[in-house]
Amino acid sequence: MRFIVAVAVVLIAGYFGIDLTGTSDDDGASTPLQSAPARSEVDQPAERVAESQRELVEIAREQRSSEMVEFSARVVKLLDDDNDGARHQRFLVAIDYEPSPTDSVLIAHNIDLAPRVPISMGDVVRVYGQYEFNDRGGVVHWTHHDPRGRHAEGWIEHKGVLYD
Repeated sequence: MRFIVAVAVVLIAGYFGIDLTGTSDDDGASTPLQSAPARSEVDQPAERVAESQRELVEIAREQRSSEMVEFSARVVKLLDDDNDGARHQRFLVAIDYEPSPTDSVLIAHNIDLAPRVPISMGDVVRVYGQYEFNDRGGVVHWTHHDPRGRHAEGWIEHKGVLYD
């Protein structure tokens, strides 16, 4: 009977995107236990996801950097973690807003300061972080809290859960 209850809990948690492994680490990493506000666009039409990218595309077109941006995007490629220095989960998201100078943007999420986001190809994520222009389309980083409190705090929302 306990096995059936455990399986049911895991299935329900998976359906709602709840991370049952989230714990607080001694290094100050936060856990993904807070619910996201009702701004999730996971189930929104592609047009709304693309429209959320308007500001990001304008910043990329003007080749600006160090700007905080918020947008939704579809995960199109999972990359290996960057383990050189602070560890970062890396993945590419599609830029669907037209016209755009790029097809994708790299997300570099610091997993020494924030929990890993349990994403899969095709998932839609909402991102708030700092954009840096480069010739490959740019990178968004600072998608986590700042333990020193000196930088705007970013986050990634996936299936209604904030990872910051």
